[in-house]
Amino acid sequence: MAGRIVLNTISHHGKGALANIVPELESRGLKKAFVCTDPDLIKFGVTAKVTDLLDAVHFEYSVYSDVKANPTIENVQHGVSEYAKSGADCIIAIGGGSAMDTAKAIGIINENPEFADVRSLEGVAPTKNHATFTIAVPTTSGTAAEVTINYVITDVEKKRKFVCVDTHDIPEVAVVDPEMMMTMPKSLAAATGMDALTHAIEGYITKAAWEMTDMFHLKAIELVSKNLRASVAGDPDGREGMALAQYIAGMGFSNVGLGIVHSMAHGLSVLYDTPHGVACAIILPTGLEYNLPVSGERYRDIGRAMGVEGIDEMSAEEASRAAIDAVKKLSADVGIPANLKGIVKEEDIPFLAESAFADACCPGNPRDTSVEEIAELYRSLI
Repeated sequence: MAGRIVLNTISHHGKGALANIVPELESRGLKKAFVCTDPDLIKFGVTAKVTDLLDAVHFEYSVYSDVKANPTIENVQHGVSEYAKSGADCIIAIGGGSAMDTAKAIGIINENPEFADVRSLEGVAPTKNHATFTIAVPTTSGTAAEVTINYVITDVEKKRKFVCVDTHDIPEVAVVDPEMMMTMPKSLAAATGMDALTHAIEGYITKAAWEMTDMFHLKAIELVSKNLRASVAGDPDGREGMALAQYIAGMGFSNVGLGIVHSMAHGLSVLYDTPHGVACAIILPTGLEYNLPVSGERYRDIGRAMGVEGIDEMSAEEASRAAIDAVKKLSADVGIPANLKGIVKEEDIPFLAESAFADACCPGNPRDTSVEEIAELYRSLI
C-alpha cells in the first residue's frame, strides 16, 4: 500500500518561535492579517502576544473573535463574511482546535466559494484551490489542528459534528511556541493532552497505519506519557514537552485517520457540551478493549512507549492489558472521569451510535463495527 504524508510547508517550534510570524508574513509581501481567535484568549492577553508583534512593525490586522467552542456552520459563514469586509490577504489562527477549525473553514471557502453552504465540505470535498494563506498558532497542547488536514464543524440543526478532510486546508506555516500554552488551566491541559494521546494511539492502530506514521505515533505516545502529568501541574518543561508531543501526533494521524474513539466522542460534544479531550479519554480504554482482537499485537509497542516496566517479558495478553491499564492510570492521574455516568442518557444512545457510525473517523477503525456494537460500547460506559 502506498503511503502519503502531508505536512506544513514550514513549522517553527520552541520558546521564542513567535518571533517568526512577522518575517513569514513580510517575506511573502502580505499586507493585512485576519486574526481568528476566541474571546477568552483576548480577555487573558494571549492573543496580544501575537498582535503586539504586528503592532510593533505596524502590520495591519483585524480581529475576528466570534469563535464558538464547537464552531458551527453559521459561525463559519459569519467569519467568511467578516473576512471579505476586512480587506485582509492572509489569516493568523490563534487558539485551540475551535479557532483553527474555524479559520480553516473560512480559508477554504474564501478560495472555493462554491462550498459556502459549509455542509458540502463534509468528508473529502473536491475543493480545487488551497485555502487562504494561514499561519496557525496553537494555544493548547492536544488538537494538533495546526498540522492536520482535518477540521470539525457542528451542524446545530442536525445535532451532529462532521469532519472535513482536505489537503488544501493545512496551514502553510505552524508556529508552536510553548509560551502560548502557559496560561492553560489544569483541566484544559489534561483534556487536550489526553486528546493528543488518543490521536497517537488511534493513529497507531488505524487500518492505514504504516512505517512513517508509526514513527510519529510511538514518539508522541512516549512524549505524552513523560510530560502530561507535569504539564497539568503547570510545569513549564511539561508544557513544552506536550507542545511537541501533540504536534508529532498530528503529523501522523492527519495522514492515516483515526477510529471509533473519536467518532464516538464527537457526538458527546454536540449533545452535552462534553470537552472533546475528556470524551476521548473516557472512551479510549473501551475502544482499546474493543479493538484488542485485531490490534493486540501493537499494544505491546504502546505499553513500551508509555514506559510500562517488564512489558517485553509479558505474554501477548498480559502486555495488551498492561498497555490499557497504563492508559487508564494516566487518565486518572490527570483527573479525567472513568466513565460516562451522568453524561450520556440512555434515550440518546441510538442517535449517538448512528452518528458515530456515520462519522468520517469510523472507517479507519482497525475492527469493522456496526451501529449496534457502538451502541453497546456507549452502554458499557454508563
